[in-house]
Amino acid sequence: MSISAKILFCLAGLSLLCATIGGAAASHALTALDERTLRAFGTAVDFQFFHGLGLIAVVLAAERYPARKGLWLCAWLLVVGTVLFCGSIYATTFGAPAAIGSAAPTGGIAFMAGWLVFAISMVRGDGRADAD
Repeated sequence: MSISAKILFCLAGLSLLCATIGGAAASHALTALDERTLRAFGTAVDFQFFHGLGLIAVVLAAERYPARKGLWLCAWLLVVGTVLFCGSIYATTFGAPAAIGSAAPTGGIAFMAGWLVFAISMVRGDGRADAD
């Protein structure tokens, strides 16, 4: 397994751990939040779960198809998306300045770009034979 895969698998595990903690916090400790803030926090938790699991799948694909270098770019875009989108929502929930929340759209774009790169990489590859 490549060092990049090990790092990304570790980040996926940590991301899923944080999402689990966030989900538990939303259910048990953050009940005093207003509905809008709690809904935003829940959306961040959901996105972190989905993209953490997606990250695992992308890294498995990147290890399986090493000629498709775009898969590694997709993986890192998912990490960036998680930090910016989910992280900014979490930060503002816990009192960070509202300006921090302006990173969320950039994180959303990183998610979208990552999945677009994934789709293109799986259709096109890079012209070299994939490992079977």
